[in-house]
Amino acid sequence: MVLESSNLMLIDFTSYADVSTTPEEEDQRSISETYPPYISHIIKMAAAYFFSRFTTFSFLFSLALLCGFSLAGDPSVSYVFEVSYITASPLGVPQQVIAMNGKFPGPVINATTNYNVDVNVFNRLDEPFLFTWNGIEIRGESWQDGVLGTNCPIPPNWNFTYSFQVKDQIGSFFYFPSLSLQRASGGFGPIIINNRDRIPIPFNEPDGEISFMIGDWYTQNHTALRGVLDSGEELGMPDGVLINGKGPYKYTSSVPDGIHYETINVDPGKTYRIRVHNVGTSTSLNFRIQNHKMLLVETEGHYNSQTNFTDFDIHVGQSYSFLVTMDQNASTDYYIVASARFVNETAWQRVTGVGILHYSNSEGQASGPLPVPATDVSQPWSVMNQQRAIKQNTSASGARPNPQGSYHYGEINITGTYILRSMPPTKINGSVRATLNGISFLNPSTPMRLADKHKVNGVYKLDFPERPADNIPPRLESSIINATYKGFIQIIFQNNDTKVQSFHIDGYSFYVVAMDFGNWTEDKKGSYNNWDAVSRSTVEVYPGAWTAVLLSLDNAGVWNIRVQNLDRWYLGQETYMRIINPEENGSTEMDQPGNALYCGALKSMQKDQIHSSATSILNEKLNLVFSLVMVLLALVPVFFC
Repeated sequence: MVLESSNLMLIDFTSYADVSTTPEEEDQRSISETYPPYISHIIKMAAAYFFSRFTTFSFLFSLALLCGFSLAGDPSVSYVFEVSYITASPLGVPQQVIAMNGKFPGPVINATTNYNVDVNVFNRLDEPFLFTWNGIEIRGESWQDGVLGTNCPIPPNWNFTYSFQVKDQIGSFFYFPSLSLQRASGGFGPIIINNRDRIPIPFNEPDGEISFMIGDWYTQNHTALRGVLDSGEELGMPDGVLINGKGPYKYTSSVPDGIHYETINVDPGKTYRIRVHNVGTSTSLNFRIQNHKMLLVETEGHYNSQTNFTDFDIHVGQSYSFLVTMDQNASTDYYIVASARFVNETAWQRVTGVGILHYSNSEGQASGPLPVPATDVSQPWSVMNQQRAIKQNTSASGARPNPQGSYHYGEINITGTYILRSMPPTKINGSVRATLNGISFLNPSTPMRLADKHKVNGVYKLDFPERPADNIPPRLESSIINATYKGFIQIIFQNNDTKVQSFHIDGYSFYVVAMDFGNWTEDKKGSYNNWDAVSRSTVEVYPGAWTAVLLSLDNAGVWNIRVQNLDRWYLGQETYMRIINPEENGSTEMDQPGNALYCGALKSMQKDQIHSSATSILNEKLNLVFSLVMVLLALVPVFFC
């Protein structure tokens, strides 16, 4: 297994690392957090040098390359994640959760626009595993997307290194496990992509940053929840809501004693950027901080026209960031609340997460009733008002110096229309399944892009219907969209199911130009926002309603389109877009990575990984020598270049 970096063919030694070695022995920190960028690059080169056992001639040749490339290219950040089960009791009931490096939620991935990100994942679970990077576009590298259509799963006790660039992106995102409802047991964590120094943010630099991972939660783990869905039943009401992996503050006698709750310590008068992600299973949540206004500034990587809210609806899979100023008196602490939305809120009262905002000079505990959402959603006409109020800040720069509004999406001719209709689950071949346009997606045993690369026929079909057909019975198929590279399409998400759903497209952000109740028709295009629609990667669609989005198909690859609600996703409500440049010359899509895993029809190509204790002993002996090599090579630019 090899990977290409700076035109050097380097052994990807992480893919053969001894999985009996703990991440603590590996160095869990990001290399770039410990070393300057050019030294980080050299350390990676040093690793390749050492494990390749090169000759004196090779050393001199590599020395010349190091001199030429140590300061070239974009910086990197590297992480090692050990994925394992731990026992936790977030709602007072001991249960199995998925942790990274023993943490639940997992560590933050912190990068800057155009950085390269490496994440070496050790799978210590008893089942296959994949990470996906919610909202990260991974331009030209659907190989790194971490979903079954593009990646073979990481088997138990194996490891795999994801390598991708956060090209032309800024903002708030998260990672999570993409297989078999695993996110319902954890495995998620935040991703922050910072602006480059030369591109100003459209607000004053905040005094600090706080991330919130909120989501509905069941006291059954994901394997038990799979059993519920496999039996044809609905998951039912969640047992609660977690805030950063913790249960609710005891705001009422119904909350059990002994639950650990989230406390956020702040200083009076300071302003904090608060990033909020709904990583739950299937419930839309309303987020609010008692007596504090929240200034919305960013939605999934794009700056907004700034609007104050007292509470905000965040649907499954969505991310936002707000500025919150600590401008209240410190007589008491304040509630942080995430509660179920668009349900019978009285019946669902237990589906509420409560944390505490604690001023450094606070004089007492929070008490009394929780604040209630000010936004009225009892009437259909009011449901969409808040989401329609989210507009793009057209004058602000995002990842690039030019203003976000300089791309005039509303002036581009639409080259294709896809209406993707979801319906309540139905039985197909004796099993309850969920569908898009009457098709419940069946993941092929061989990932589709891998099948393309190795000319494996019959894996999938390029015949996904552009519109739903009522005269064809629902069916199980590996059917995907055959999209045109450089096309500009509209997708209509038509939700004829009974609950709010969130839809996501990997590899892309799209302009949310309209939403309304009823069925979409061609004349609805007259209501589109063609000037300052928000661009994002996950959008909510209300029951009995539609949402229209526009996107430019400029990211080659095979990309997942899915519902973010895990129950419906697990039951097959997804498809893919295959977007291939017919004039491909290597510039629009990266080639298959050297460390790609093989499965399905190609499983015979997979080489085994070394998991023996002998390797562990060897690694211990090599560590000291390897460290010396890294130090010597770190001095190369100083003494030789």
